[in-house]
Parts: sequence; structure tokens; C-alpha cells
Amino acid sequence: MTPEERAVSNLNATFVRPAKFYLSGFSNVPHVKYYYVFLCSAYIITVLGNGFLLSTIYLVKTLHTPKYMIVFNLAFTDLCGSTALIPKVLDTLVFDRRYIVYEACLSHMFFVLLFVSIQSWTLVTMAYDRFIAICFPLRYHSIVTQPVIAAMLLFVWAFFIALLALDIWSIVRLSFCRSLVVKSIYCDYAPVFLLACNDTSLNRMFAYLAFVVVLCIPLVLIALTYVCISVALSRIATGEERLKAFKTCTSHLILVAIFFLPILGTNIASVTTYIHPNTRIVNSSLTHIVPALLNPIIYSLKTEEVLISIKKLCKRNRITNTTKKG
Repeated sequence: MTPEERAVSNLNATFVRPAKFYLSGFSNVPHVKYYYVFLCSAYIITVLGNGFLLSTIYLVKTLHTPKYMIVFNLAFTDLCGSTALIPKVLDTLVFDRRYIVYEACLSHMFFVLLFVSIQSWTLVTMAYDRFIAICFPLRYHSIVTQPVIAAMLLFVWAFFIALLALDIWSIVRLSFCRSLVVKSIYCDYAPVFLLACNDTSLNRMFAYLAFVVVLCIPLVLIALTYVCISVALSRIATGEERLKAFKTCTSHLILVAIFFLPILGTNIASVTTYIHPNTRIVNSSLTHIVPALLNPIIYSLKTEEVLISIKKLCKRNRITNTTKKG
């Protein structure tokens, strides 16, 4: 065996697990501090908005329905997803703490991906709720029950915890003997596994699987439900009834557009063409941040039931405060 072959053999036989990764963040971006201000403001609004929506659903008994179980789950995952991502990103960028311990990097990756995945399939569950409500209105209360919705949501949680545990295992088996600079502002899956110096074919397979399971399948299922809803609405006699039925879907359609279009666009662009790291970082972070920011606003302002419940809650608090003062 020649010295060169021996060196390659030793390199392949050596398993290197780094102590830390370095998050490169942005490079040469003017006025980047405004982006930090946006992240901080977005997080505060996300926490307040989703916290308020969760409290309203919890406190108002008329909202203890299967539909609002789904909304509660979405608000909860939005809140947890933003909390998993934004504080760490701000700590990295604002305080320039760019080194992240290997184990912390993997756990951070797990939770960010978990909450995004559950958000995606929660939107599918919402589509199912609207599909049954419009296509089978007389059987809605017998089909869409609290145990059924609870079972669907628990299955989504269990499935993605298991799937993402496999994703993290696929990172653990990698050896990092070259650069440890992650070209992102957080431990994203692809930027981390692309640094490995051994075979990453399994990681690429998991990345494509995640793309299909988290983005493509949910989008196809939601599209199919709305095709069925459109057919059902076309059979309704009057245009006024048709419009009234469709209005119950508008909030969900807005949420779907806000969530899927940016993240789908970013992933397709990264596969088909070259994207500058700064552009990828901004797009990737916004796809995590904007839906969680806007979801509670949409459900508070666009849903009549929630608006009525908020008014009742405010009225009840006002009466309670008046009674205490008296």
C-alpha cells in the first residue's frame, strides 16, 4: 500500500465528531441591524398573539370544539417553533455567539424541524375539517369529533418525532473532518450534513423524504380537499349560500398560502438554481417566522367566532373587575 493510499485509508477509518460548529450568519449585508430589530419585534408579536389566542380558546367553553382543537394545536406549534428559532438566532447574531456545541446544534435542528412539520400537517387537518363541514354537513358532528381530531393530531406528533429522530441519527453517523462553518444562522439540516467528509447519500435521501412528506404531500392533500369543496359548492343553488360556505375557508386558505408558498419557493429555487447564502438565510428564516406571526392575527380578525369570544371574554373581565371594586 502506497503512503497516499494509507493516508486515505486512515482518513476514512477515523471518525471525527466536532465539539462545536460555527454559524457563519450573514456576510457583508448593509443595515443588517434592521433585520435583527424585525426578528425581535416579530417574536414579541408572535408570543403575544399566539398566547392570546391560546388563552381565548382555553377560557371560552364555546370554542372547545374539534375545529378549535386544531387551531389551538397550530397556535401552540407556532409559539414553540418561534421560541425554538428566534431567541437562538438573536443570541447568535446580536451577541456574536457563533459557536454552538455539537449536541446543542442537533437538538436545535430537531425542534425547529419538528414544529415546522407539525404546522404543515395541522393545516392538512384543518383542510379535512373544512372538507367534512362543506361536503358532508349533516354528518359533520358524527365524523369530526374531539377523539378523532385528538387521535389525528397525536399521530402527527408521534410520526414526526420518530421521523426526525431518524434524521438526527443520520447526522450523528457523519464524520466532520473538514470545515465546521455552517452557512446559516441556525443549525439547518442541509448546511450541516453537507460539511461531512463521508458518505451523505442517506442524508440526501432523508432530505428529499422530508421535502415530500412535509411539503408536497400536505399541499396535494389540501388541493384535493378544495377540489372536492369546489365541486360541492357548485351544486349549491344560490350564489349567496355558496359565498357564505366559502367564507368559512378563507382563513385556512390564507394560512396555507402564507406557509407553503415561501418555503416551497425557497426549496425549489435551491434545487434548480444557485442561491446566494444570504438570500437563502433570509428566505429560510422568514418561512419560519412570518406564518407564526400572522396566524393568530388572521384567526383573531378573520374568524367571527373568535371575535365574538374575545368580546365575551372582555365583557366578563370587565364585570368581574367592577364587582371586585364594588
